[in-house]
Amino acid sequence: MVTVEPRYEWLYLYGFVQPQTGRTFWLLLPFVNTLVFSIALAEFAKDVGAGEDTHILLVMDGAGWHTSAQVVCPAGIEFVQLPPYSPELQPAERLWPLSNEVLVNKHFASLDALETAQVDQCRTLLAQPERVQAVTRFHWWPEVA
Repeated sequence: MVTVEPRYEWLYLYGFVQPQTGRTFWLLLPFVNTLVFSIALAEFAKDVGAGEDTHILLVMDGAGWHTSAQVVCPAGIEFVQLPPYSPELQPAERLWPLSNEVLVNKHFASLDALETAQVDQCRTLLAQPERVQAVTRFHWWPEVA
C-alpha cells in the first residue's frame, strides 16, 4: 500500500478585455469569491479610469461571486449580465485559451513557478492586443466611440 497525500495550491487569473481594441487587464489572486472579485473590480476601475465621467459596461456571466448583493461595484462600472448558460456570448471566455498556452501539459514545481509563467504570458498578451482582439471581438459587438 502506498500512502498518498494530495495537496493543492491555487492561483486564480482574473481577466478583463475590451473587444474593440483588444486591451486587457489581468490580476492573479489567491481566491475566487465575492470579496476578492470586489477587489478585482476596484483595481480594474482604477486602470480604466472609471468614475463620474467615465462609464464602463462590464459584461458578466451569472457566477455567484458576480451576482452577489455583497459585490462592491466601483463608481463608473455598470454590469450587463448574460443569459444563463451562454458562455459563447462572453468575449472574456476567449481569453482563457490564450492565457493557458504556457501552462498546457506542463508541470510546475511550485506555485511561484506557475505564477511566473502566467505573469509572463499575461505580459505577452498585453503587448499583443491585435491577437486578443481577433478572438474576442464578435462581428455583432457594438462599436465604442
